[in-house]
Amino acid sequence: MTRRAAVGAVPEGVLETHGPGVDAALEESGAPADAPLWLFGDQLGPAVHGLPQHAEREVVLVESSAVLRRRRYHRQKLHLLLSGMRHLDAELGDRSIYHRTATYREALEKVGRPVVVHQPTSHTAVAFVEQLQTEGLVAAVLPTTTFARPRAEFEAWAGDDTSFTMENFYRNQRRRFDVLMEGESPVGGKWNLDHDNREPPPKNARTLGVTEPWWPTEDDVDDGVRRDLDGMDLPTVGRDGPRLFAVTADEARTALRHFVDHRLEEFGPHEDAILAGDPWMAHSLLSVPQNLGVLHPLEAVHAAEQAHRDGEARLNSVEGFVRQILGWREYIWHLYWHFGVGYTRRNEMGHRQGLPDWWTELDGDAVTAACLSDALDGVRDRGWVHHIPRLMVLGNHALQREYRPGALSEWFTTSFVDGFAWVMPPNVVGMSQHADGGKLATKPYASGGAYINRMSDHCGGCAFDPKVRVGEKACPFTAGYWQFVHRHQDLLRANQRTARAVATMDRLSDLEAVLEQEQHRERF
Repeated sequence: MTRRAAVGAVPEGVLETHGPGVDAALEESGAPADAPLWLFGDQLGPAVHGLPQHAEREVVLVESSAVLRRRRYHRQKLHLLLSGMRHLDAELGDRSIYHRTATYREALEKVGRPVVVHQPTSHTAVAFVEQLQTEGLVAAVLPTTTFARPRAEFEAWAGDDTSFTMENFYRNQRRRFDVLMEGESPVGGKWNLDHDNREPPPKNARTLGVTEPWWPTEDDVDDGVRRDLDGMDLPTVGRDGPRLFAVTADEARTALRHFVDHRLEEFGPHEDAILAGDPWMAHSLLSVPQNLGVLHPLEAVHAAEQAHRDGEARLNSVEGFVRQILGWREYIWHLYWHFGVGYTRRNEMGHRQGLPDWWTELDGDAVTAACLSDALDGVRDRGWVHHIPRLMVLGNHALQREYRPGALSEWFTTSFVDGFAWVMPPNVVGMSQHADGGKLATKPYASGGAYINRMSDHCGGCAFDPKVRVGEKACPFTAGYWQFVHRHQDLLRANQRTARAVATMDRLSDLEAVLEQEQHRERF
């Protein structure tokens, strides 16, 4: 039996998982059944406004000019956010109360009645909503419903632990939601098929050769958003461009169905590979609709699971996709809250270099290394590159060059169209920069040019050579890796996963020349 949901329907599992918590919060607050429901810009899906507890409520949507100006966001990120809000306004019709004001508070005062709101997705926004509650503008703060696992349930599972392994969480998630399970055992007998999903790109191929992703068709709403953004003179970064991601529940389910039917089968084997001529590879492009709240994670994993049960997608591709969403994405969400407000200030490796101008301006033309230039161009042109350019090119470079983790996390949050306050701190501070002392990841994700050479087609035409450490052709990733190992050799020697790198460094005959060269490197 297929698990496809009708457009606008509350995703399967949401009512059972989150309904009791919503009911309890409403009962405790005493909020009227018709109190308006205020939605933030990442709460735009039926898992929020479609709940039966909100059937009698008007919906409040607010475009705050102060929020739009608060940071230097990617231009396409702002377009996606406003397009999603305005499309929902049109979909809800008379049920929607839409305000364009300087601040959220100003809009809520215009509503004239206390509103209910689901807990927002950042520490700062939670504190703001709590202040509004003390002022009487908010009648009730309800649990988040746009993720699979309720926060209270995660905290009960985590207990007092301060470090976790994603694999344990992922297996628990699979059992909890009965995804890819046969009784108490994983389908196929193995929990993790990552070893089948690490293939390099096909040799001499410009693209992976799979069906293109589904692309949305811009409409009058998008035209209006573009005109308004042009007139607002906002401090944006990156280029404007056609809308590439789903922003409504209807679009999101169409994009999901297209991915499952045409791309999921080929997703797994090359999910860690990079091709300069194929930025999308077989990736789903569902992170934006998920992070806007218009596609629920359980919808995505159920659709992928059904494809495997129907014989339409190989197990390693489906398992890899499920692990990304029900495993890693949910893991990051819960650790953002579990690690607390001060997490973005963690800097256990003592990295304090500022981000260079060519980085913050997304100026790939100022960079020589083909992989780094291509990644920056991808962020500039699309506000998106997939997870390997993020981690093993951009993050790897930043780790080697000691960029300040907090500033880097902010850059990823504002420059990527799927970057939100909860997404990037664990991904960047913890996973990418290892700045939390190993609370999230067991080792730093640093590598030399050999990894990039194996997993991409960038190195063949690059001015640098991944095999060269010293001289004009010395790869900044290869030489930078040994500089990084030398600088942090005590930490790396004490970690069984990285001790071998220190032993190898000790045998390099040209180490002093590498260190001298990298200390003065200006060309990347």
